[in-house]
Amino acid sequence: MKTTNKTLSNSPELSFMDSLKAVTKERESMLCVGLDPDPSRFPPSIGGQGGAILSFCREIVDATADLVCAFKPQIAYFAAHRAEDQLEQLISHIHQNHPGTPVILDAKRGDIGSTAEQYAIEAFERYGADAVTVNPYMGFDSIEPYLKYANKGVIVLCRTSNPGGSDLQFLKVTDGAQSEPLYERVAKLATTQWNKTGQIGLVVGATFPEEIAKVREIVGDMPLLIPGIGAQGGDIDATVKAGKGANMMINSSRAILYASKDSDFAEAARKVAIETRDALRAAAKKAN
Repeated sequence: MKTTNKTLSNSPELSFMDSLKAVTKERESMLCVGLDPDPSRFPPSIGGQGGAILSFCREIVDATADLVCAFKPQIAYFAAHRAEDQLEQLISHIHQNHPGTPVILDAKRGDIGSTAEQYAIEAFERYGADAVTVNPYMGFDSIEPYLKYANKGVIVLCRTSNPGGSDLQFLKVTDGAQSEPLYERVAKLATTQWNKTGQIGLVVGATFPEEIAKVREIVGDMPLLIPGIGAQGGDIDATVKAGKGANMMINSSRAILYASKDSDFAEAARKVAIETRDALRAAAKKAN
């Protein structure tokens, strides 16, 4: 199934942020579809032989591309099945067939500078992603190599949607007389000292709307990638209200990908994607 998609600008001169703004406005959508392909959940019509991951994801993409502000393939779901070549082909397919739609490689990389340089090459040159998620635990020199790609997005983990995120992200960081949770310090650094290209965004989970609101206060209109709605149970109205109704990439993966176990999986995915996009639109109207 392939949807009719109005072509957006795909100029190589456009930055990630410019592309994101353009597609969000054009499609009136804050929905980001996560591509987490699990072959054990594929419908029998896809089969289990070589190329199945690409086939499944390509059909999901073609069925939902006109509804989204971004796609977010999770690299582990490809690498675990030796399908990195299919990930390359998938991102190329998105760029060629749905121009202007940003692709965020969800890799959560975080290592010393020289290694980060190689991860940046992997994300931006090998896979051709428009943005990548990174872990800030090792500090700015582990993020800086990604910023050398001036038009590429760098999405920094801040307040993650998993329960265990509180183990570290809520620890108090003291600087002189000031004390604040670690996730707030990350947000402040990301929006000031680190944001040398203007292409940084933050990951903040939908399962913690109060923290979304706090981060939004700190970072202003910086884009937020927000996982956690759908299968993880994040509340759409609370999430959108906390994020001030704009500049959010709100991700749903499993609820859309596996809306059907049968050959109509792409049509079912589109239906759920429409419902989710519309729910996000309605929530944004309330928030504004």
